[in-house]
Amino acid sequence: MPQHIVINATAQELRVATLENGRLLQIDVERSRERSVVGSIYTGRVTRVLPGIQAAFVDIGLARTAFLPASDFVSTTAFGGAYPLASDGNLENPSAATAAPTAPKVNLAAIEDRLRDGAEVVVQIAKEPIGSKGARVTCHISLPGRLVVYLPYGSGVAVSRRIGDEDERGRLQAVVETVLGGRGGAIVRTASAGADAGAIETDLGKLCNLWQSIEAKPSCTVPMRLHRDLDVILRAVRDLSASDAAGIVVDSPDAHRRILGYLDQAMPGWRPRVDLYRDAQPIFERFGIEQQIKKALQRKVWLRSGGYLIFDPTEALTSIDVNSGRFVGMKNQRDTALRINLEAARAIGEQLRLRNIGGVVVVDFIDMDEAEDCEAVRRALQVGLRAQATLAEVSGFSELGLVEITRRRNRESLSQQLCEPCPTCAGTGRVPATASTAYGVLRQIRRAAATPPRAPCLTVSVHPAIAAFFSECEPTALADLELELGVELLLQPSADFPVAEYQVAPTAGGAG
Repeated sequence: MPQHIVINATAQELRVATLENGRLLQIDVERSRERSVVGSIYTGRVTRVLPGIQAAFVDIGLARTAFLPASDFVSTTAFGGAYPLASDGNLENPSAATAAPTAPKVNLAAIEDRLRDGAEVVVQIAKEPIGSKGARVTCHISLPGRLVVYLPYGSGVAVSRRIGDEDERGRLQAVVETVLGGRGGAIVRTASAGADAGAIETDLGKLCNLWQSIEAKPSCTVPMRLHRDLDVILRAVRDLSASDAAGIVVDSPDAHRRILGYLDQAMPGWRPRVDLYRDAQPIFERFGIEQQIKKALQRKVWLRSGGYLIFDPTEALTSIDVNSGRFVGMKNQRDTALRINLEAARAIGEQLRLRNIGGVVVVDFIDMDEAEDCEAVRRALQVGLRAQATLAEVSGFSELGLVEITRRRNRESLSQQLCEPCPTCAGTGRVPATASTAYGVLRQIRRAAATPPRAPCLTVSVHPAIAAFFSECEPTALADLELELGVELLLQPSADFPVAEYQVAPTAGGAG
């Protein structure tokens, strides 16, 4: 179904929203002070080789060293050595390509036999730095274009499976092989369907020339960035296929000019599809996007039937719990569970894309006893994920009734981009109960009263909620403690204190 691209561009932030019938499918955010580095190519220096995990750390000039797995390493010198294995270009689902490009076989000996500390390597960022982890890099260089992805070190041509016509697939493969002339490999993207040979030759030719210019750059300074991919706006335009976008609306004259300039070179026929938004109302409010972003950051997602999903991200995985909620059911429990689970499966696929959740995802569907119902839910989940560009795999139901999804993660999730850990709960999502904090205050008073030099008066600073607890639930606790310890207690509510924090200290100047 045709989609609209809505772009909000300021000097500080670029936001690209993909809408389908007004519904937000995807939101990409890039800020000027922390621009995405995925796709960038660097000359780096190996800082440490780790035989125990068959990987190496590489300094590429970012805040944290990058991680290079042995399977992604081939050459120890810039632009030299053996060919790396083929890459999918980090763009389309590798399962969406037939006969993926291959490379000359190399002896994948232990990494410590092929790489030394201090060696220079040319790498491409495959995954953004996320949390405390540095970027993941690869020697499998890939350069995405409008119609094809060029693999300088690969061989052979793969065609997207979303191009279903066999004659068209054969034509595209023949055209690309002719243009390549043995200069590496390529993946033919979905947007190539119906494209003439001249357009494909132009697109691939630009990528080959780009690679030559990257190779020609002197590497006198290491680490050094050799190439940076397009920003989020032009990437979104580049990655569109003719059937994807009905139109593009952008609220920045400068971004509008850049988009038109790119289209003039890549696909001039698209110029009429691009509009400059001029209304006073902010563009994301006009299209209802701001509210949908807020919902995408919430833990609970309501289903139309009245059921709901609960998303709980952790360091290791994301768990999704499916609940019947307000749905009262159909004629029997089996039909009720199947209906909610099928609706949940479709919603989960959409939410994973919208929230950009990657890694391991575990789904706890409502219990089903029939194997055919479980298979129907698994297929529904799989179909929704396969329609997306990001690689995802779905397991069957486990003995405990759980379904595991693994989804490629190369950037932070939407929540990681737009939110930060709570300063009160340190990101756990929970804080000590009011009663627990209040009783901790009483214990702290005892410690303070017993610590020399003994103060005659103590000021107890707490959040107003804790003061209210003492007043309503433990009205005599502080008075009893004063008599027991022989000190005067001055309770001081302060909204400056987080609800789980407090302070007990000698009162300045005594009781007065």
